[in-house]
Amino acid sequence: MTDKNNKAEADGKPAKEKQVKPEGEKKAKHPQPPDGANKAGPVPGEPAVAAKPVKAKALRNVPAGIVHINATFNNTQVTITDPKGGVLAWSSAGRMGFKGTRKSTAYAATVVAQETARLVSPYRMQEIEIRVQGPGSGRESAIRAFQAAGMIITVIKDVTPMPHNGCRARKRRRV
Repeated sequence: MTDKNNKAEADGKPAKEKQVKPEGEKKAKHPQPPDGANKAGPVPGEPAVAAKPVKAKALRNVPAGIVHINATFNNTQVTITDPKGGVLAWSSAGRMGFKGTRKSTAYAATVVAQETARLVSPYRMQEIEIRVQGPGSGRESAIRAFQAAGMIITVIKDVTPMPHNGCRARKRRRV
């Protein structure tokens, strides 16, 4: 025994032993609040509260929606919203696994539109209004994919921004 332990025993006090924590245990950074809802069980003296059953989230029925197709030279993005503008589903060619120049193809736009139509199927959407933006090659193929998915297309609108001679053009090149 060491001198410290001998001195503690001589004073009549037992020697302090160091407790070694296993490596896996660490002190919790955020302790649980003492609100009576502990995991050990009900607290004696308090009324028992029954746990609420967990039920699956019921998706709302959206009969009509708006499809936004953004077809750029490098990618195709499709977003489906409700009539108020809340996003229900979206997808893009990059998200579907296409990389590089393959993202801008018509086939990639078809795959993106099919995936987005599949994602919105729990909402039971039947009628869609399509708004197409951009000069990309996936414009028409995405529209055909929504038609093939069984959705009724009410309106097809081109919302590509067009300048009304807004910004000043660059100076003429002199050769």
